[in-house]
Amino acid sequence: MSKTKEYSNGDVTVVWKPEACIHSAVCVKGLPDVFQPKDKPWIKIDKASTEALIQQVKQCPSGALSYYMNAESNKTSKVLETKVEVMENGPLLVYGTLNVTHKDGNKETKNKTTAFCRCGMSHNKPYCDGTHLKEDFKG
Repeated sequence: MSKTKEYSNGDVTVVWKPEACIHSAVCVKGLPDVFQPKDKPWIKIDKASTEALIQQVKQCPSGALSYYMNAESNKTSKVLETKVEVMENGPLLVYGTLNVTHKDGNKETKNKTTAFCRCGMSHNKPYCDGTHLKEDFKG
């Protein structure tokens, strides 16, 4: 099971799944006062409003960042409509709820956004790990 980290401001909790991160830096560019990858902890949750945090997390292309409202008793994700987007020179983004069966037979459910490797060089297959950036993948 992959590890997650949670950061809360009392109203909202931002959830980070490091293994899903493709290092697109969308979060860092969008809210640089909040997302500071060189620091520990790297998410400074108190540096933006709850609404700004939610809007930025929704822009995460890999789904590595998600959130839940602390007032909601049910933290499970809803089943979402499935949509596929091919990123230029990058991963295949699949939005929605997916049941993934790995080559070793292990199964997991992915919600929101899942980034699948298209370049073939990821060390976290079938998921993208950002290697396409280092290897200058075109496609």
